[in-house]
Amino acid sequence: MSDNIATLSEVELAELIANASKELEAKRHGKKRETILKIKELASSIGMHVEISEGDKKPTTRKGTSVPVKYRDPNNAKNAWTGRGMKPRWLTAYLEQGRSQEEFRV
Repeated sequence: MSDNIATLSEVELAELIANASKELEAKRHGKKRETILKIKELASSIGMHVEISEGDKKPTTRKGTSVPVKYRDPNNAKNAWTGRGMKPRWLTAYLEQGRSQEEFRV
């Protein structure tokens, strides 16, 4: 077989590799499907139900979205707070002076 491969052109080799890859993937998929079916049959034979999740699927990740600013320091626009997490020091200082948090709401 290696003699036959050596005589093939680049295009023929690329086509052979592509076809072989497709066939290999189909065989793996079929074997996987058969194995899952066997597992489900075994489980049902003892009165159990199984759910099999696909291991090759990647978990979806959520991309964090930015939260709009709810509070801003009137003296320094860089000081802003979304209202999540701990209160920032600049806001705590104003609150200790007796000012209301609502004064800084955007």
